[in-house]
Amino acid sequence: MTAGEPDLVGPEILDGHLYDYPAYYDLVFGSDCAAETAFFEDCFRQLARRPVERIFEPACGTGRLLYRLSRRGYSVSGNDLNPHAVAYCNARFERAGWDPPAVLGDMADFRLRRKVDAAFNTINSFRHLDNENAARSHLGCVAAALARGGLYLLGLHLTPTRGPRDMGESWTARRGHLGIVSNLQSISIDRRRRVEKFAMSFDVYTPTRHRRIEGILEYRTYTLEQIRRSVESVPSLEWIETFDFAYDISRPVVVGNLTEDVVLVLRKR
Repeated sequence: MTAGEPDLVGPEILDGHLYDYPAYYDLVFGSDCAAETAFFEDCFRQLARRPVERIFEPACGTGRLLYRLSRRGYSVSGNDLNPHAVAYCNARFERAGWDPPAVLGDMADFRLRRKVDAAFNTINSFRHLDNENAARSHLGCVAAALARGGLYLLGLHLTPTRGPRDMGESWTARRGHLGIVSNLQSISIDRRRRVEKFAMSFDVYTPTRHRRIEGILEYRTYTLEQIRRSVESVPSLEWIETFDFAYDISRPVVVGNLTEDVVLVLRKR
């Protein structure tokens, strides 16, 4: 069975979240790996004030980017709360003959034994932190982990305060006989409580099966002013540049009340 074919029986519903199925997660979010990695290296060369050799990813998931960066010669590490993702990440590294880089850990409460030259988190994981204390704790942990002149690349969707907002997206990913149709749609937003709810579904197709993962996802919302206050709460981090999800270092963006997709470049003072 392939994506788009009629399903007369209906999909098999899988329990849990996409994060519990790391092979599917890796495919869903893996299409931008090459562009992201190239963008990271452009930032390291042009915006860091120190050579970048050691890199950390909080909420690293399956380690798809850590793996690519390791192949390019960087020393990498990460943490994540999901044991399935951590195991998948480490198994991938071990198959390549490398030490496992990921540990179970909270992106809002961690401490590294050695400082790193750069850190990144670019697919909205920051918005899983559901209160300001957790967000500031995360930024503080990253700041403490960075060496002076090092970078933190933080990607998230902002909530515009003017004009329409993006209500969601759908995309398809394929690898061999496995195809996944992803759908993420905003169903409500509470600006006072700063909570946006999304209906999410991932339809997984193989030649013989149709399976589905579905559920409700909650993200904390950030306007431009709100994310600015969060960053300014950690004085050792300086917001030096902003890009969008095109990952083009030659095209920085000016963030305004209409802006949604951003990658903040924060540098350790």
